Amino acid sequence: MQVCSLTRVHVLFVHRNFPAQFGHIAARGVRERGWTATFVSEKPPGTAGGVNNIQYKPRGSATEATHVLSRTFENGIWHASGVYEALRPVHAAVRPDLIVGHSGWGSTLLLRQLYPDVPVINYFEYFYRPTDSDLDFRPDVPVAEIDRLRSPARNAMILLDLEYCTAGYSPTEYQRGLMPAAYQDKLRTIHDGIDTEFWKPAGEGYGGNRQIGSLKLGPKEKLVTYVSRGLEMMRGFDIFMKAAKILTERDPELRIVIVGSDEVAYGGDLRYTGGKSFRDHVLAGDQYDLSRIHFVGRVKPEQLSNLLGHSDLHVYLTAPFVLSWSCLDAMSCGAPMLCSDTEPVREVISDGENGRLVD
Repeated sequence: MQVCSLTRVHVLFVHRNFPAQFGHIAARGVRERGWTATFVSEKPPGTAGGVNNIQYKPRGSATEATHVLSRTFENGIWHASGVYEALRPVHAAVRPDLIVGHSGWGSTLLLRQLYPDVPVINYFEYFYRPTDSDLDFRPDVPVAEIDRLRSPARNAMILLDLEYCTAGYSPTEYQRGLMPAAYQDKLRTIHDGIDTEFWKPAGEGYGGNRQIGSLKLGPKEKLVTYVSRGLEMMRGFDIFMKAAKILTERDPELRIVIVGSDEVAYGGDLRYTGGKSFRDHVLAGDQYDLSRIHFVGRVKPEQLSNLLGHSDLHVYLTAPFVLSWSCLDAMSCGAPMLCSDTEPVREVISDGENGRLVD
């Protein structure tokens, strides 16, 4: 029996974004294993790291006329169709040996029609539940009835991918365990991986010479960091700000740097803000020393690695949900960790050993 070595193969990756979860492993496969790697995403076409990106464009999306419970599925179908239509005219030239796609962010659903004999591996990030989940994790935040109703309907495309994929994987045991029992034998737990050559401690930067961008820390100043794609309830931004207020009042030698945008990536925070961003909503609710609490927006990876490498304490707060890359990036940079005591976090942080877990 001949066994495929995965050395001289053509792998087709599908994700709305590039590089996302797959770009770095694709580039490494090209560089170290001799792969041919093709990426299909919504990003403009081009080549990066030896990986050729083909752009797809959904021709439509869910509208106000679409039932609110089926909009996620409607959008998923438009993306699946967009991927299919981008590859159909070039499929004779693009002949993958393996297809790897994110279930929910650029569907592989229709590619069986173009490549009937090619195995499909799907990345399964989350399976939604109306109760005992991120949705009702915080007792201080009311859950809208429509969110409870919509939660199971959001799994429609995920269920189709579970049925039709050859195999699948999730980045943590927690996330894999959310998938239906009927499909567990098709799934494995494989994390995306962290580039520890890039995410590393800043080295001998102390003794009065710690500078991150325009922020220069004195020899006695301590740096607390918080990172989230969006400053929102799912990642405990409002809880962190309560702690930030206490810390800056207690310690005049403390600086806090917050990385993230006003985007709401998850949840319905804007329902409670009266039209403001969630950050402005939180800041309006109390008095904060913004001379020592620095909001820097989104930063380049090189800047973030430098920041985390200098951090005296990194705070990672989250509902039981997808484990953020920033948590592991900070760990790789050697930052002391203070984290939410939730299931996904407990897979990487052992309280009192490599960090502290808190309610």
